[in-house]
Amino acid sequence: MTDLSLTRHVDDAVAHPDLHPNANLGAEILIEQLYKYYGEVKVLENLNLHIQAGEFIAIVGRSGCGKSTLLRLISDLEQQSYGEIKFKSARHLREGITSDDIRVMFQDPRLLPWHNIEQNVQLGLAKPQHTTALNMLEKVGLKEKVALWPTQLSGGQRQRAALARALSHTPRILLLDEPLGALDALTRLEMQNLIEQLWQEHGFTAILVTHDVSEAVQLADRIILLDRGHIAAQFKVDLARPRIKDHNFTALEQQVLHAVLAT
Repeated sequence: MTDLSLTRHVDDAVAHPDLHPNANLGAEILIEQLYKYYGEVKVLENLNLHIQAGEFIAIVGRSGCGKSTLLRLISDLEQQSYGEIKFKSARHLREGITSDDIRVMFQDPRLLPWHNIEQNVQLGLAKPQHTTALNMLEKVGLKEKVALWPTQLSGGQRQRAALARALSHTPRILLLDEPLGALDALTRLEMQNLIEQLWQEHGFTAILVTHDVSEAVQLADRIILLDRGHIAAQFKVDLARPRIKDHNFTALEQQVLHAVLAT
């Protein structure tokens, strides 16, 4: 199949109503008529999605529906077969969004075992930015662990280090590919709270892929349900933050879960 994919387009700054006070630090994403094939297998088909600057999106769906593929296309780790992914800066500056403005956090924290935690978080940063890395390690609660090796940390602590590494680069877009899937329930809850806190503080646009519907309702402004490469449904999460697992939370959780099970 001929690859007719279009290059990514970066537009000048466009102001939009802020989703929270720091939303102007994030980036707007416009996905238009997106297709992705692996050989003859169609993974994404005619997908259209508009994400506001500073918005927190959760993507849910059954295994193989295209969730992680979509993140890889947004992050430029893979190229689309057809269609466009456009970025718009929400800052009041004439500047574009580059791959350096996008960071990905995976289920595997991918820390280098031959570097200590401080060195892992400083990777790829210019020397003047090393202080930023240390400040971020303090924010995620690892100030006293900076000299330890990855093997000396728990699973939750390693994910905190991975989060600090991603945010030390001051991303405009943070992509979260099931980063909490391997954690125990209590640690997962702590990490959800930490991610939400840092998102509110820094104002980046966040896209979370998760199999956990409760996690999606807990964190997202909007939930996207994918089914065989299409957007099957969208759910606005109109619940106050911090989220309380009350009747309204449970009702929305059940609505999304039933929609997933129906695909």
